[in-house]
Amino acid sequence: MATDTTTRQDTFYVGLCMAGAVSAGAYTAGVMDYLIEALTEWERRRGQPGVPAHKVQIPVMGGASAGGMTSVMGASAMNNPLTPIDVPAADLLAEHPENKLYHSWVDLTGVDMFSTMLDTSDIKPGAVLSALNSSFIDPIAKRVVDADPAKWQPLPAFITPGLKVFTTLSNLQGFDYNIPFKSVNSTGKSKYIMAIHNDYACFQLTEGNIDGPNGGWIPLNLKNKTNTDIAAAAAMATGAFPVGLQSRIVTRDAQYVNNNQWLKGYLKQNPLTEGKYQTLNVDGGLINNEPFDKVRDVLSDVTGQDNPDDYNNFNKFQSTVLMIQPFPTSAPPIIALSTALPNVISNTLATMLKQMRAKPINLENALDDDCAGQYLITPARIVKGPDGNETELAGDLAIACGALGGFGGFINKEFRVHDYFLGRYNCKIFLRDYFTIPAENLDKNPIFAAGYANTNKDDFKSTKDNSYQIIPIFADATNYTFPDFKFSSGTNWPTLKESDIDKYRSAIKGRIQAALLNITEFNWLTRGLLWIGAKIVINGKLSDKIIGTIKSEFQKWKLLP
Repeated sequence: MATDTTTRQDTFYVGLCMAGAVSAGAYTAGVMDYLIEALTEWERRRGQPGVPAHKVQIPVMGGASAGGMTSVMGASAMNNPLTPIDVPAADLLAEHPENKLYHSWVDLTGVDMFSTMLDTSDIKPGAVLSALNSSFIDPIAKRVVDADPAKWQPLPAFITPGLKVFTTLSNLQGFDYNIPFKSVNSTGKSKYIMAIHNDYACFQLTEGNIDGPNGGWIPLNLKNKTNTDIAAAAAMATGAFPVGLQSRIVTRDAQYVNNNQWLKGYLKQNPLTEGKYQTLNVDGGLINNEPFDKVRDVLSDVTGQDNPDDYNNFNKFQSTVLMIQPFPTSAPPIIALSTALPNVISNTLATMLKQMRAKPINLENALDDDCAGQYLITPARIVKGPDGNETELAGDLAIACGALGGFGGFINKEFRVHDYFLGRYNCKIFLRDYFTIPAENLDKNPIFAAGYANTNKDDFKSTKDNSYQIIPIFADATNYTFPDFKFSSGTNWPTLKESDIDKYRSAIKGRIQAALLNITEFNWLTRGLLWIGAKIVINGKLSDKIIGTIKSEFQKWKLLP
């Protein structure tokens, strides 16, 4: 619980939740880049006439998969200079190491990432780690937690000291717990063993030493690199897309797991043995892709507001969850009432995944469409039709990286460039028009009443309705024009030719063959027969299927003419 009531009276807390995205992490990175820029500009003007006087601080960043990686990345960027990238360079493919978010998500390790992911150098006899070569992730993870001591600067005022950062993990071992039942056996009781597999790697930024379990938050000192190896491993683990990318091992001290606020209830009767605790993990988004409920837990600890009637009320709220979601969910289609096995299998898998991700929260509060306690940024862009009329395209079809379940951005860097700048643009519009408090609540909420007391409120009014900005945006410093791109296709939406996809056919065949021949250690005869079968039938059919799927997805996203 927060104890500094003076601070709480003028400070509004924003907890960031970043959802899974795969290569569309480029969109999330763009949102983060502008959010940091906007908060920095406000702090630069603080104390000047007409500038809102309340404060906004970020006490927690958490996420799954690409969102978890970006949470760690964002936290590690706070103590070094971060140069905003508002306008694309003349060379759209130019690298930008001056901005960790752009460099890590758009530049990655090269322009042609798909060739890197099809390379077979990671496959050894009897050891296939994943469908795609994931070795490029390791240097990016190192980059994510690297901070330059020579360029060290204090945390910005909009970051709460002791910032908490977490990633979700899908722990394949899980945590066992017993629900005892009375029984007829000699003890009169029987064990009913269950397990949970949702895990969390939790960190707290510090420049000093923190002794003891620290409530399950692992001290992360970027300056002297204390526990940065664990943070890098957690970043890779939360993004380990099942089967497609390599699973990851995370090693932590058991005390942090036993005392984790979201796990200790399960571990109370059967705590982990003291010392190093290792887990094998896949993508955290498999089980919890949008951990907004965990972000809310931290916000409630900070503000002392744990009653939904308070933090969901514009008159009273002292904090809110801001979720960045490149793939907003939509209503599922009505399933076919067919008992055919393929239909049952596909719907069973979908059912299991959706049920795993369901959250045990108060539905009445969660379903309130006027809820002050949670806001959402999702992709949206304007599309001009053949008749010249403009329409808004929203959701995953608005981002170029959205194809192939988010893997599309690995095929072309221009896709990632587009989505980064779309993220920045969407964040500008969101902060100006939607991340607001209604006018009728402004003077009733003590934080905003005092913050806007000596300002011309109309300078910070939404252009969409009668509400006012939570984070003030200064019109004289903001360009609301979406970049007029000139991609290699000659258009402002990146597109490819079919030949750009066909060129991968040989590499896809090679990867398939290497995986088939090395999935386990075969004797010479079996290996020989597999080689013949792969050469004659399997490689060609599978590669044709993969190429066809890529083209079909890209046509759906209008990435192919």
